[in-house]
Amino acid sequence: MVQERERVLPSFSTTQANITREDGLIVYEDMVLGRLFEDKCAEMYYRGKMFGFVHLYNGQEAVSSGVIKAMRKDDYVSSTYRDHVHALSAGVPAREVMAELFGKATGCSKGRGGSMHMFSSEHNLLGGYAFVAEGIPVATGAAFQSKYRREALGDPNADQVTACFFGDGASNNGQFFECLNMAALWKLPILFVVENNKWAIGMAHDRATSQPEIYKKAEVFDMAGVEVDGMDVLAVRAVAQEAVARARAGEGPTLIEALTYRFRGHSLADPDELRSKAEKDFWFARDPIKRLAAYLMEQNLATQEELKGINRRIQATIEEAVQFGLESPEPDPSELYRFVFAEDK
Repeated sequence: MVQERERVLPSFSTTQANITREDGLIVYEDMVLGRLFEDKCAEMYYRGKMFGFVHLYNGQEAVSSGVIKAMRKDDYVSSTYRDHVHALSAGVPAREVMAELFGKATGCSKGRGGSMHMFSSEHNLLGGYAFVAEGIPVATGAAFQSKYRREALGDPNADQVTACFFGDGASNNGQFFECLNMAALWKLPILFVVENNKWAIGMAHDRATSQPEIYKKAEVFDMAGVEVDGMDVLAVRAVAQEAVARARAGEGPTLIEALTYRFRGHSLADPDELRSKAEKDFWFARDPIKRLAAYLMEQNLATQEELKGINRRIQATIEEAVQFGLESPEPDPSELYRFVFAEDK
């Protein structure tokens, strides 16, 4: 009965997965890192160690890991206010992300960004953005500079692809349409990744838009549009690999709509009273980490003991990150005006 009210998820056969043991374990470890990191954030927030709004990513790990781990380390990633896990997938060390959440000088944004504004030039993380759809023009600009350096400046190494993450609510904003039009006209190397978790704070997605199937909006721009089960990391990875290859070959952008679900409220300040228990239970049963673990064991790519070992190692990494963050210094008041201008590094 619950499933009748849910949008039908795209089917994906695991025979299409084509993933090695090494890649499978990398993706699994990345997803576990994201989940356990966010769990620790909730603990720290409720203990009064974090302040402001903190938006957790629990449940959506297959999207971040599936897309970013299908890219190269020199590719670009643009995030949203739900950005901790995107930063981790992009390679920002857990200790730097945690320190940033504590507002410390050792954080990836020097303690100036906090939860919603993770940034790391070293890891080509273009930032988390607090305003809905704010990162889409930034990501489009990053894709443009890759194409410009390659085609106008003749730089053969400028074949980087950009992944732009945003939520379902952003697909109703003007920047979304303007940037998709621009990217299609100029065949920019970019993946527009819609993380459709069904809810924009307390507004259900299908009540807020005249066309809830966001991937179909690509058609008006003559752009490739794909929907994917965002709770299946193997499906997301396969779609991302194809889109990345297309972008790197100069064939233009792709709009990917990943149907996913956040396991917690919109933020840690959200009592999460609007979503029904039946809806939550339907999606909890599709936990992307459990699904990948089952696949890896079924295909003899990993043993249960190996996966437990990864969990223990990740937990130790997170505990170390917390200790690092707590012991790190606060930003010095004398540096209040630093990092305002690009030349002040």
